[in-house]
Amino acid sequence: MSPRVLPERPLPGHAVCLDLRTAGAYDHDAGGGSGHEAAVRTALDAPQPGGERRFLVLDDADRLVSHQLLYERLSSYGPAHIVCLAVGSRSDRNLSRTLTLRPPAAGILWLFDTAEDGLPGEAVLRPLVDVLSTPEVFDAVLRALGEVVHGVAVPAVRVLEHDLTDEARARAWRQAVEGLTGPDVPAGAASAEQVPAALALLLDEGVPRSLSDHRWLPPQGRAGSRLAACDEAVGLAVDGYHRIRGAAGLLGDAGRTVDLPGDIERVAEELERFRTAVADAFGAAGGSRLTAEHRGVLRDRGIELPEMPREMSRAGIVPALRDHTHDLIGKGLPLRSVAARLAALSARTAPVGSAARLARLDALCGPERLRRLGARHPFTAGGSRPAALAVTGVLALIAGVWPVLGWVLGPAVGVLAAGLAHLMLRRRPNRSPDGGIDGGGATGAAPRLFGGLVGGLAGAGLGLYLGPPLWAAAVALTVSVAAVVLLALRDWTRAVDDWWARADPEEAWRILRETQALVVTTAVHDWLFAEVRHHCSAGAGAVARLLRGLAETADGDGQPDPSGPSRPYGRTDPEFAETEDVPPPAPDGGTAAWSWDDWSADGGEEDVWSDMDEEPDPVRAPAPPPPPAASPYPPGASDRDPRGVSDRDPRRTSVPAAPSGEPSSLPAPAWLERRYGDGGPLLVDTLVADLVAGTLLILDRCWAGIERDPGAAVSAVHEQRMAELLDETRVRLERDVAASPPPRYDGLRDPDALSGLATALTDRSDRPDAARLTGVAPDAVARLLLAEDDPGRTVALCGPEHQRLLSHDPLAARQVRFVPEAMRRGTAGEDVWRGTSEDVVWTGAGRHAGILRLVPLRTDVVHTVRAEEAGER
Repeated sequence: MSPRVLPERPLPGHAVCLDLRTAGAYDHDAGGGSGHEAAVRTALDAPQPGGERRFLVLDDADRLVSHQLLYERLSSYGPAHIVCLAVGSRSDRNLSRTLTLRPPAAGILWLFDTAEDGLPGEAVLRPLVDVLSTPEVFDAVLRALGEVVHGVAVPAVRVLEHDLTDEARARAWRQAVEGLTGPDVPAGAASAEQVPAALALLLDEGVPRSLSDHRWLPPQGRAGSRLAACDEAVGLAVDGYHRIRGAAGLLGDAGRTVDLPGDIERVAEELERFRTAVADAFGAAGGSRLTAEHRGVLRDRGIELPEMPREMSRAGIVPALRDHTHDLIGKGLPLRSVAARLAALSARTAPVGSAARLARLDALCGPERLRRLGARHPFTAGGSRPAALAVTGVLALIAGVWPVLGWVLGPAVGVLAAGLAHLMLRRRPNRSPDGGIDGGGATGAAPRLFGGLVGGLAGAGLGLYLGPPLWAAAVALTVSVAAVVLLALRDWTRAVDDWWARADPEEAWRILRETQALVVTTAVHDWLFAEVRHHCSAGAGAVARLLRGLAETADGDGQPDPSGPSRPYGRTDPEFAETEDVPPPAPDGGTAAWSWDDWSADGGEEDVWSDMDEEPDPVRAPAPPPPPAASPYPPGASDRDPRGVSDRDPRRTSVPAAPSGEPSSLPAPAWLERRYGDGGPLLVDTLVADLVAGTLLILDRCWAGIERDPGAAVSAVHEQRMAELLDETRVRLERDVAASPPPRYDGLRDPDALSGLATALTDRSDRPDAARLTGVAPDAVARLLLAEDDPGRTVALCGPEHQRLLSHDPLAARQVRFVPEAMRRGTAGEDVWRGTSEDVVWTGAGRHAGILRLVPLRTDVVHTVRAEEAGER
């Protein structure tokens, strides 16, 4: 806690606080106006939502009449509600006030700084201001003041404060910032399964369904004609192969007329021409945007590009990026992890140009592959030579068992086998008919001839010895001849198939298909989608840089300053402020109130990603710079009264700073009981959720700018907004342990795009209860509120000498019981609050709960002044 009386930065919707006691520190500002008037102007310029204008004014009790004009000016912009904390001295016995401070629009709480001797006045005023500035308590107190005599009362208070220790608060804040930013992670690889459909087309290199039937290479074009010629050459080669692989190739005319080596050579030549045409197209067209000139260049080279398919458009990229970013953040990934994935997406979708595809083209249809396709392979038939010798010898032996004729028939079978082998060699498929192309070969004719002669002679001798009948010899001869012919045809077919497999001319078809697929991929992703890919890559890179910048800003805020002095968390004392390069807080803490829907770029900076295409929000007339006199925070280390320190004003003495280990820099008055926790289980998660929601709001204002110019430099305005978000969240952590939700934001540009996150941004009512944030159970608060009305439970903010000024009618006093809503919501508090009276005021924010008893004064103590000249007496 700061030793100042007013809050450094009140939450939106709270009453605007101003201190007319310290506003008179200087008589005039640079413009000639008084410090009081500057303070009032500053308060009037503070935004208040919903047209409800609440002002909590601290003033000296003896100056209420002289400040009549100032109170009238607070209502100059329309009806205003004013609660005045009139601080009296030991010698005060009556109170004079003007008509402006009468109910129902205004009321006065008269308190005395002598309530606790030796205790600084700020120790009493600061928690009281925190309680009364809450809109629910403010309204309840104002209504209660309207029911007492003259609308003036002396407060009697009993308050419980649930808060965190400085160490727990600092630890929770550090963990929340770390949970928001995360560690540095490598970029990794983007996957089509992890991105929206509009971006998946850019990652998987597929072809949109609407383009599946498009003819990218028309036959009349240069590349299309080369493709058709190569396909035809491969078809002719395959047809010739099928003609010669059987008996027709060995025994018929097909073996003499089919020119397979020539057909394969033509396939290689046509394939090389097709590759040259494709490479020429790849090198001629490129760039990040497809123009009519590029289309003409590609058309001249035989590639016809269609119009942009309906599945893909430049306008849909940024919305898809937005959905992808929101999805990643919604999964709980920290900013740096989201930035790493977007950086990987940017690298993956960056257009590389069609010239970069030449390396892939060389791998598919390069010189080495063409050389292998046109290589000459030898033709080998007949199998193993010893096996061929033995088989031919056995067949000749069987044929030679014919008595007498076996001496001729046996060797003749061997000659037949050798002749067929020689015929295979003459009609081998790797030799062109004219002999111009010959890959060589071997068919094993000699072993067959030798084996047949030896076997035939042996069979003839065996036939003379056995003397088989003629029919048996005839059958043996027939079987032997048939076996020789069939075995020759088998060897021929196997040899042709083996040679065809080694030559593999059909690989040209596979090369054609792969090259066609490469052409289609290049046409779609490097030419047709070039601008879209550039837009996606630049947009994803821009968001990644923005998220990294926001993470660095958050890290700088979450890390302690090693060069600065050790100080309690949240301290902004003047003595500490002098050691930092930070501007002083705004006057009255009101104009510095941060609002999520009030961001705008500074006058000297241009927000390159601000959404200028939409109607601007109404701009509030800026307030003139407040003078030093308007600030409730004096620049010195002590709060000295310019009129001099006197016994009458002991409240303007300097406040010593508390040790750094204490949770609060001010001692607690007797009526304030402080309970400190070490942080509940949901504190860090709640802070992270608030920071994530604010980050999404920062991004919400950037998408239109990214759509217009994704390559623009990241503006410092966004880092400033992140700093403001961190400051606002940290202020709520300081004020009520983040129990109050962030300001409601209804200005989403496209709520549908945020899907489930939109509810979290516009309705933050579903928050953990205070017990799970602070770690302090609400039992003590419940016992205080459930207790019977007992004036002795509260402490009157006046001394014993002032008791005779109070009304002794017990029915005249009014009582306000107040509890933060965060203390009863959630399962932890359902049974605790059972039986609570219906007159309890449930506040939306704050860490204080308790009873505020308003004791009226006697009728002769308060005097109403009906007219007074403007200015000070």
